[in-house]
Amino acid sequence: MIPNKYFIIDFDSTFTKVEAFDVLAEICLSDNPERESIQRQIAEITNQGMDGSLSLRESIEKRIQLLSPHKRHLGHLIEKLKSLVTDSFQRNKDFFNTHKDHVFIVSNGFREFIEPVVTEFGIKKENVLANEFRFDDSGKVIGFDTENPLSANNGKAEQIKKLNLDGDIYVIGDGYTDYEIKHSGLANKFYAFTENIERERVVTKADHIAPSLDEVLYLNKLNTNISYPKNRINMLLLEGVHPVAIELVKAEGFTVESYPAGLDEDELCEKIKNVSVLGIRSKTQVTAKVLANADRLMAIGAFCIGTNQIDLAAATKKGVAVFNAPFSNTRSVVELAIAEMIMLIRNIVDKSNKMHKGQWDKSAKGSFEVRGKKLGIIGYGNIGAQLSVLAENLGMKVLYYDKEEKLALGNAVKCKTLKELLSQSDVVTLHVDGRESNANFIGVHEFALMKKGVIFLNLSRGHIVDVKALRENILNGKVAGCAIDVYPYEPISNDEEFVSELRGLPNTILSPHIGGSTLEAQENIGNFVPGKIMDYINTGSTSNSVNFPNLTLPTLENAHRLIHIHDNVPGILAKINNVLAAHGINIVGQYLKTNEHIGYVITDINKEYDKEVIKGLRSIEHTIKFRVLY
Repeated sequence: MIPNKYFIIDFDSTFTKVEAFDVLAEICLSDNPERESIQRQIAEITNQGMDGSLSLRESIEKRIQLLSPHKRHLGHLIEKLKSLVTDSFQRNKDFFNTHKDHVFIVSNGFREFIEPVVTEFGIKKENVLANEFRFDDSGKVIGFDTENPLSANNGKAEQIKKLNLDGDIYVIGDGYTDYEIKHSGLANKFYAFTENIERERVVTKADHIAPSLDEVLYLNKLNTNISYPKNRINMLLLEGVHPVAIELVKAEGFTVESYPAGLDEDELCEKIKNVSVLGIRSKTQVTAKVLANADRLMAIGAFCIGTNQIDLAAATKKGVAVFNAPFSNTRSVVELAIAEMIMLIRNIVDKSNKMHKGQWDKSAKGSFEVRGKKLGIIGYGNIGAQLSVLAENLGMKVLYYDKEEKLALGNAVKCKTLKELLSQSDVVTLHVDGRESNANFIGVHEFALMKKGVIFLNLSRGHIVDVKALRENILNGKVAGCAIDVYPYEPISNDEEFVSELRGLPNTILSPHIGGSTLEAQENIGNFVPGKIMDYINTGSTSNSVNFPNLTLPTLENAHRLIHIHDNVPGILAKINNVLAAHGINIVGQYLKTNEHIGYVITDINKEYDKEVIKGLRSIEHTIKFRVLY
């Protein structure tokens, strides 16, 4: 560190995630019947002291009176606080050890519980400046040292003045008392620390808002544990992804903006310019034009199964990794398919509609059991295979057709041709992907091959079925019942009218693309997709990426990781290694995988290296993207 640069750090809600007095209250009041009321009073007093609306000394006195703490409580408090050190402080423990002569903890809290926590990070005891309790002979806290400047308003500024530090002073804290140091003219800069709590009055006074310690170290070129602060990585989540996903990425430190609906192409072109990670569901179209405007985009997360709404070729060419959730909503789609085929084969839809009109139509005509019927599954992937198992348990005979070789589950029978499946099946259900070549996969010819009275389901993609042909076959009775969850065009939000030729048809179930829309499925997806994106950003791992070569990488330890994405042409690996050799770089580990379009090289190197090597690697011909992790 530059010798004349000092960091003054607050303890409560900065070094730790909590206010120590709030935790002490939980301990002291564990058996007190008025615990909740007193805790609320403590929290309110704490906030009043932090925002400056209550004098500090009065705040301390009132909290001690309410708690009546004892020495025996402090041991429990210290252990609890050690487990609640702020995440970014834990990540950067090396910083405190390396620069311990230049780091001070200055707090209006108490030395008795602060010192044991911060000294474990290498901070010197003499650099811990805080209040001190006064105890009676029994160990009960009866007060505090009122001569200590830190027990009074503007005490932190007075304490810093006494230190007489010769150099630049930077203050990191979440409270008004931290700002007072800068206001007194004793600090060069005040960082409002918001990782744990954001106080509006304090933030407005700050020179810079610091969502983490990583941000402060990055600005001062003192990063020791990360390549780039997560708060500088902007994530845009569209179409109302599950709250658990938002919680996960915010906890990771990303700056997150979320919308309940999708955006059209022009809106997304504008919005994506400063976005590093984009999260979507099935409605948002990520076109080549959108990607052309995405100068900072690293990854796209599709919070669904399909990815045909993303121009994968353009994303790959741009060096943007795409991840989806191929398994997370499988069960939900399968259950809907089972429910709909039973409803349709029993003709429940029409009977229900009549009942709503006051018509009592008690009759078995046109109603059948699914047991013994032949179910034709087109597409035997994750959904088709699980549907096969459940349908067989219902007593159905399962046929399936897939262009790829798939292992039959249970007693399912593979059909060699689509014609073979369509001509035998009582129920036909579609579970194929949305590639362009599958457009109108089921049309006039295919409906002609089906049995009269067939039940037809499409829960895959809208453009796979010729809707006009489907309508004609419903009206002429060839299709006795139909359930459609996907459409060639789908409204971009719930405010847009749904327009379709299928509206109003007999024994037809229309649902608004909700095959995977159960709380369980959306929560599963909300957990799965962010995990893959964070693995990619944090380690470079591309496991389950739909467009990148799949690499699962070991944890990075005591090294820097160089990530090189390039066009898949001969000789790139040799050029990478030539650059490394020219700069005397020792390779700790190296991993290479390619697909048809790109090559993906991961190189772990010793921490010490000539920075010019980065320029050399970026300038290799055919490089698409390059980044460094450490």
